[in-house]
Amino acid sequence: MARRFRARLPVAAAVAVAVMSTMAAAGSPAAGHARAAGPDKPTIRYTEYGIPHIVASNWTGLGTGYGYAAAKDNICTLAGTYLMVNAQRSRYLGPDGRASPGENQNVTTNLNSDLYFQRINDDRVVERQIDRPAPDGPEPEVKEAIRGYVQGYNRYLAETGVDNISDPACRGAAWVRPITELDVYRHAHAEIIMGSADPLLDGEVNAAPPGAGAAAAAPRASSPEETATKIRDALAVSRQQSMGSNALAVGSQGVSGGTAMLLANPHFPWQGKNRMWQSQLTIPGQLNVSGASLLGFPAVNIGHNDDVAWSHTVATVAPFGLFDVQVDPFNPTKYLVDGAWQSMTSQQVGVDVLKADGSLGKVTRTLWSTRYGPITTSILGTPLPWVVSAHAVRDANMGNLRALNTWFHLDQAKDVGEVVNTLETTEGVPFFNTVAADRKGKALYADIQATPNITDAHAQSCLTETGKLLFNQVLRLPNVPPVSIFDGKRGACAWPDDPNAVAPGLLDPHKQPRLIRSDFVGNANDSAWLANPEQPLAFPRVMGDTAAPRSLRTQELILTAQNRINGTDGLPGRGFTPENMRQLLFADNSRAADLALDATVRMCQGLPFGLVLVDGNLVNVSEACPILAAWKDHDFTAGSRGSWLFENYWAFLLNGQSIEKLPWRVPFDPKDPVHTPNSLDSGSSAVRDAFGRAVLALRNAGIALNAPLSDVQKITRNGESIPIHGSISEVGVLNVVTPGRVDGKLDITFGSSFIQQVSFTADGPPRASSVLAYSQSANPNSPHYADQTKLFSAGRWVTERFTEDDIAASPELEIKVLN
Repeated sequence: MARRFRARLPVAAAVAVAVMSTMAAAGSPAAGHARAAGPDKPTIRYTEYGIPHIVASNWTGLGTGYGYAAAKDNICTLAGTYLMVNAQRSRYLGPDGRASPGENQNVTTNLNSDLYFQRINDDRVVERQIDRPAPDGPEPEVKEAIRGYVQGYNRYLAETGVDNISDPACRGAAWVRPITELDVYRHAHAEIIMGSADPLLDGEVNAAPPGAGAAAAAPRASSPEETATKIRDALAVSRQQSMGSNALAVGSQGVSGGTAMLLANPHFPWQGKNRMWQSQLTIPGQLNVSGASLLGFPAVNIGHNDDVAWSHTVATVAPFGLFDVQVDPFNPTKYLVDGAWQSMTSQQVGVDVLKADGSLGKVTRTLWSTRYGPITTSILGTPLPWVVSAHAVRDANMGNLRALNTWFHLDQAKDVGEVVNTLETTEGVPFFNTVAADRKGKALYADIQATPNITDAHAQSCLTETGKLLFNQVLRLPNVPPVSIFDGKRGACAWPDDPNAVAPGLLDPHKQPRLIRSDFVGNANDSAWLANPEQPLAFPRVMGDTAAPRSLRTQELILTAQNRINGTDGLPGRGFTPENMRQLLFADNSRAADLALDATVRMCQGLPFGLVLVDGNLVNVSEACPILAAWKDHDFTAGSRGSWLFENYWAFLLNGQSIEKLPWRVPFDPKDPVHTPNSLDSGSSAVRDAFGRAVLALRNAGIALNAPLSDVQKITRNGESIPIHGSISEVGVLNVVTPGRVDGKLDITFGSSFIQQVSFTADGPPRASSVLAYSQSANPNSPHYADQTKLFSAGRWVTERFTEDDIAASPELEIKVLN
């Protein structure tokens, strides 16, 4: 049973009651190597804000504690995820509801989601990988932890009962049920493939061959330029509306009073299955790791142990590629390879569907595949017509369960060298960079992941005309990954197998970029090129661009690091401390304002009579001039006035363009990529027009031009309005938050989620602070539904309790022993 300690207990007594008498040294750097017995039964120690510190004597027990605690906080979200990966949303929720199998929200229908996952389940993709030895299949410790996770989840559900779940989102729902190990592996696999599922799912399940002779009657096909532009624009919008991240690792030359530091700032969804959840996991003598994971992963995905801290950022690698196959116009399920016609493979996929009258029906669809992979007829809504040719998909992560091994090894790494070795030997990271710092004073950037084996030479030999425009980024937009479209008529254009890669069709991990330094490395979702501008990186084109403009957020990250290390940012001293690292993140400084605000104010002040012509109507903007002139801190903190006006103006000015397309007087210079482009042309008509539109938009919305950010950017939790600081990525603020509509209400769709700052010294335990922006639980009846959200709103952090002494000293200590 749970016991709550309202006052601090003596440390030795608390530890004895809570765990065991053999862990007194667990907080020291050597504790991870010490041989200590775990508790007889899995034990969960809750500290402030509902953060569980789970300790067990083995991996199964650790998984049991994790599964129980995760279900307690988020049973409905987890149950909904298992419903999705088992292709049963249409059965219980109807075919027309919205599902979110990928990284974005509300991206497809329940029916399409079910058909997609049912095909994977029918093909036994996950089951085949479970049965394979590592590195392809899960290592023994992974299997044990997942076995325990299932026991813990099911135990919580049995103790609570479906009808007594406190979360109204699934109380009494027929789809909440005990789970199996296969459910958990299917969920893990769904997360790993979401970089491909998100853009291609609808196109795959809706692909149908045209009728005979359709080529002759088909309308004019889009030109390669038209198709490439549409795909590029769709990818750009998707990147803006989906996950991102910042991460900064600082080595011994960049810190003050320590050996290394890490700032983890992932920008993940605030709702749904991609929420993160915080925990500490301990097996004495084997494992001691703290951080956060995606819900349902009994490991830490982003966090630290005694010696290493790491984070991930979304990379610029496209984890999939397309193959353009010529089809027979009179038999379009035949396609040409090396001069011979081959037959596509058909597959009948059926799912149960809830009808309007409450009865169950069956929807069956024929899905098609080639030797390269499934046929798709769209990518992010952009049509890829199946007429003269068809497009097949190859997904670098289909069948990838290696990522589970990756994270289990990262949780136990002892330095950045072991991090690199883990990334290379598992090649399991699905579409992320890795940024890490270690106790020895080293900072690591690595983009080592499951990358398609597309060398530059192979690409230029095999790309179609549309593929060249996309892959070579002739039609460039920032952060758009280089999607390949290869000539499927040539069998030699398939992704070749590399003997040094972990799996068929993957790029040799040793060819993938990495950088270890003693000052700093970082990433803000641009390519690896400028992980540190003093040492630009080179890599195959499939992994991203080089010598190209960086996003304003990348510029802000680099300048923040450089200025702090050099002591030129106006703060006392030189080098990072825990305090100033946290302060600099929550300063919410806008790089766009640094570059363009003064010119914008001059434009505004120089307007005749303060008037701007917008769509034939004169708009008086003179009221806005002193508001922006007074916004001297360029910040998006809660009390800032003028920031909301600037954000709207900047969005109108960009209008979907890349940053270098704005009217700058100094263009981008690859020799000075951190400071160019700059000097906005205050005489530009585009600047006047965007400013007038922003003023008009705020007035039409009834928002005062000088309204503090806290008045307009806020969320509601249980009737309480909570202001949220930060801004959209495009204004160059590190603390990204993206407002939107969720179920018809204003909320944050994605942005800063689990933020963690970790500091190492030569000896002693690591010290960390964190905040989970949306709190531990999605259940409105949980005490941890909005408690950390209020902290985030106030710019405050949670001081982490990592050592046994820290945990035992918590005034809110609550202990749950799973007898």
